[in-house]
Amino acid sequence: MRIRILKFKIVAATFRLRKTMTEERLHRLPRECYKGRVAVAFTLCLRERERFFVNKEIFKLVEERLLQTLNNFGCDAHVYLFMPDHCHFLFEGKTDFSDIYQCLINFKQKSSYYLKIMWQKDFYDHILRNDEDVIKQTRYILGNPIRKNLVQNWKEYPFKGSTVYDFDGWDIAPT
Repeated sequence: MRIRILKFKIVAATFRLRKTMTEERLHRLPRECYKGRVAVAFTLCLRERERFFVNKEIFKLVEERLLQTLNNFGCDAHVYLFMPDHCHFLFEGKTDFSDIYQCLINFKQKSSYYLKIMWQKDFYDHILRNDEDVIKQTRYILGNPIRKNLVQNWKEYPFKGSTVYDFDGWDIAPT
């Protein structure tokens, strides 16, 4: 009889350990930080760094979902750029009621459901403090395909866009 109790306790301890290890941790910033006329840079990665964003058809489908979601949540995208296994966004709220966090979560959900994109659960983000940081961050994001040796000039990279800027008229070199 003691052996059964001992086995039960070990099983229960193992269950609690596994449950603790798989609990989802909260995102680091309070939700209020993402509301209103704030600019936030995000990096989202695909699970196991799967190469998904590799052709124009996929990009156009994802871009369509992204633009719908931005519109629904009152947000602009200074830049969005899809690398093969991750993407970069720089969103800004257009009104005092914009919810950038919920916009991003909704985009991840819709793209997962309709396009079967397997995102990592969490993401990296950075809240920008002023307009100068917005331009600097936009230029940095546009430079990613160059740093990864995918193109020689950022204008050649096809998987990018903006709801704010016309990149065809940009002569600013990315950082």
